[in-house]
Amino acid sequence: MNRICICLVFVLSLISPFSSYAQAAEKRYVLTSADGKVQTEKWDLSGNGWSVRKETLHGGKQEGIELITIDNGVMQIVIIPTRGMSIYEVRNKEMRLGWNSPVEGIVHPSFVDLDSRGGLGWLEGFNEWMVRCGLEFAGHPGTDEFVNNTGDKATMDLTLHGKIGNIPASEVEVIVDSEAPHRIRVRGIVYEKFFYGPKLKLIAEVSVVPGEDTFRIDDTVTNLGSSDQEFQLIYHTNFGAPLLGKGTKLHTAIKKIAPMNEHAGKSINSYATYEGPTKDFIEQVYLIEPLSNEDGMTGAVLQNAKGNRAASMYWSTKQLPYLTIWKNTAATEDGYVTGIEPATGYPYNRKVERAAGRVPKLAPGKMRRFTIDCGLHNGTSAVKTATEKIKTIQGKHKVKIQPHPPTLNNN
Repeated sequence: MNRICICLVFVLSLISPFSSYAQAAEKRYVLTSADGKVQTEKWDLSGNGWSVRKETLHGGKQEGIELITIDNGVMQIVIIPTRGMSIYEVRNKEMRLGWNSPVEGIVHPSFVDLDSRGGLGWLEGFNEWMVRCGLEFAGHPGTDEFVNNTGDKATMDLTLHGKIGNIPASEVEVIVDSEAPHRIRVRGIVYEKFFYGPKLKLIAEVSVVPGEDTFRIDDTVTNLGSSDQEFQLIYHTNFGAPLLGKGTKLHTAIKKIAPMNEHAGKSINSYATYEGPTKDFIEQVYLIEPLSNEDGMTGAVLQNAKGNRAASMYWSTKQLPYLTIWKNTAATEDGYVTGIEPATGYPYNRKVERAAGRVPKLAPGKMRRFTIDCGLHNGTSAVKTATEKIKTIQGKHKVKIQPHPPTLNNN
């Protein structure tokens, strides 16, 4: 099987959409190619203490879902090419990045009606650790204006968090660097295209080095159209038990924080701490302007109550200048989870974000890159090192707490 894949890589390299990334010191394995008419239902590759495996799920709403699992000898990362290259979970011996959603199984996009329940249909498949929201739009459902095919202004209905998380990847490949440290990459291309509409291309990559407890998300978004194109992107990462529990604490470097609504404002002074599962809990959402260091980097660390387990994320505020914290400490049966969401803006409806100047544009042929470095930290010493890094970024800067939600311009 691997020999066949190597041959396919050689043939497809002449036409592959990935060809601009090619480097001599790497081995490439094409698993899916719409252009090259390649599709592998089951595949595996292994090396010295690491492996990559592809499988296809069957039965119920997960029928046809493709999974790729990277095992670097320390942790396992499960990627879903069928759902926009989302990450289902990350595991090591001590902890899991992910959550126990009421949505069981990994739902194929063909079973998700984004328009259902007033534009909340996205939630029918929501159970990943990391799902990208976007690209034409992200955030709350509602109406917005657009220019139609006759050049007139018209009204469109926006659904929750956009489409990209429910579009299967057209091209998927595994890349293994031949030279040390032998980074392993899973890279996919997802297109969000519409006649008389957006023509956006996402190249999504997850990579890891064998034996390390960190991994990287490295994406680019390109405007393939001939006109300027608005876009939005939220990295919706979601954490549940056992990392999340009563006494769990969030560490993040903050310039300013505000509640998304008055309900969240009542608890803003405890935004960084968590309660256990609570029946009839109503979500609380906080909007953060992150503080960055001299290199423009910021981060967030979620630490358990004992202080011996934590997860970290670091990113550039030039790439992702905004951060949303979603607290949903509901009953376990209803989805006990918190979201840490670096983004190009906040999760308001797009017309609100546009009025606030938080909807970026891409010129024709231009691209934007987004990189997030993630880590799993086991033991009190490792956790302390991670949290001290956030404290160093915060320094002597005092957090500005705004007790009431921002005034919105809905026009």
